[in-house]
Amino acid sequence: MNAADKLTRMANQIATFFESQTGDQAAGVAAHINENWSPPMRAGLLDHIAQGGADLKPLVIEAAPLIRPAPVRAL
Repeated sequence: MNAADKLTRMANQIATFFESQTGDQAAGVAAHINENWSPPMRAGLLDHIAQGGADLKPLVIEAAPLIRPAPVRAL
C-alpha cells in the first residue's frame, strides 16, 4: 500500500463518519483533517485530489477546497 492509498483510506474513513452527521458534512471532514493531519499529509491528499482523486468518496472531494494546504517555506 503506497502513501496515496493510505491517505485515501484514512480520508474515506473520516468521510464515512461525517456522512452520518447533520450540518455541513464537508466542513466537518475538512476541519478534522486540518486539525489532525500534518502539513505533509494534507499536501499528499490535495495532490492526490489534483490528480483525479481516485477511490476517494465524493464528500472528501467536496471538502478539498476547505483543507489547508501545507505552508510555503520562504527561501
